[in-house]
Amino acid sequence: MRMSLELVPLPTKDVDRAKAFYVDRVGFGLDHDVRPGNGMRVVQLTPPGSACSIVIGVGMTDPDDPPVRGLHLVVPDIAAVREHLVERGVEVSEVNDLGGIKYAHFADPDGNSWALQEIPPGRTAP
Repeated sequence: MRMSLELVPLPTKDVDRAKAFYVDRVGFGLDHDVRPGNGMRVVQLTPPGSACSIVIGVGMTDPDDPPVRGLHLVVPDIAAVREHLVERGVEVSEVNDLGGIKYAHFADPDGNSWALQEIPPGRTAP
């Protein structure tokens, strides 16, 4: 059996604000922004190099749903990625080294939270 996680819906109250955050600040690619009708809007965004995307919009999640917490972006050089995000106006925590596995955290304007994670080659997460 094969299973592939490819899309994670995130609640958002302001689609344009969230789209700008992910595209302009975090650097996600905009896959599509469509309005299929009935007031629905689907905005799919993908982190660079990722097979999994996020989707924000109208008509997919309740904007009053609680934020999604703890999404992970695995990166090869956490210091460089953190610096890049900070330069683009993202508030990112300092890097924490947890025994060789490094983390830094940030959140989008709706409180959906992300962890940057760096795992050295040949090592697996605890």
